[in-house]
Amino acid sequence: MTNARRSLYLHLGVIALLAALFFILPAYHVSSLARIMVLAVYAMGFNLLFGYTGLLSLGHALFFATGMYGLGLAMYHFDVPAEPAFVVGVICALVVAAAVGFLALRTSGVSFMIVTLMFAQAGYLTALYFGGWTRGDEGFVIRQDARVFLGADVSTETARYFAALTLFSVVFLAIAYLVRSPFGRTLVAIRENEERTRMLGYDTHRAKLIAVILSGTISGAAGAAYALLFGYAGATFATVQYSIFPLLWVLLGGAGTTLGPLIGVVFMFYLIDLSSSVTQAYMLIAGVALVLLTLFAPQGLAGELRRRAFRWLP
Repeated sequence: MTNARRSLYLHLGVIALLAALFFILPAYHVSSLARIMVLAVYAMGFNLLFGYTGLLSLGHALFFATGMYGLGLAMYHFDVPAEPAFVVGVICALVVAAAVGFLALRTSGVSFMIVTLMFAQAGYLTALYFGGWTRGDEGFVIRQDARVFLGADVSTETARYFAALTLFSVVFLAIAYLVRSPFGRTLVAIRENEERTRMLGYDTHRAKLIAVILSGTISGAAGAAYALLFGYAGATFATVQYSIFPLLWVLLGGAGTTLGPLIGVVFMFYLIDLSSSVTQAYMLIAGVALVLLTLFAPQGLAGELRRRAFRWLP
């Protein structure tokens, strides 16, 4: 069996498992898993830039929040139906990602990280400045009767779960295909040695700009889906904290692996959820777990699986 076919079966198996879990898990975990799948899409967008291209962005909360506000403001202030509002959120994220990529890619390394962080902070302050529209940190709730997407009421548990699964599946399979394509190989080559890739004749700046736009658009789609499925948008999602989260998820799950973002989000979500029910110092437990994983599985959980046994994992 070829590696490409193994990879396809693995990804289809993960999607089938997530679909089956809806009928097995209790209601609480079904609700949690819907949220996890949306956040995993956000992490997959980040992983495309960080894990595969080698560009560390600390400003991805800007893209997530742009998608969220693009959909949320269109529905809240202008009564736009959910479908075009979702498209508005994705397009807003695409435009912002293109602008940020165009400017931030004039730098590299630590400078790129700082510039993206500053863009994210500017986005957060903008959301607060226009509090009359965005309601600032308080945020706003999207009307339940407006949350109907393609005829399905996504405020209900079943529709929300399968809407999240659909978005997750599309992005999951698309990234699995992308990283095996010539363009994906170019991104990996840039990550490993950009100078040599440029010397071989590849336009590395163009490839990185496309990677930033794709990454930001996917993260924006996750933000728009989050606002639609859970009915809330607020400036909290534009803070630096929400730029750090995808970095932690990807590092834990395995940077440069298609499964890593999902594994990382599941691990962190349930670690914090379970430890917070035991002690108020739950972040201390999360911190210790992070240190241990960094020491004993520096490539992340999926990365270690690939290194030790399944070298064909994409």
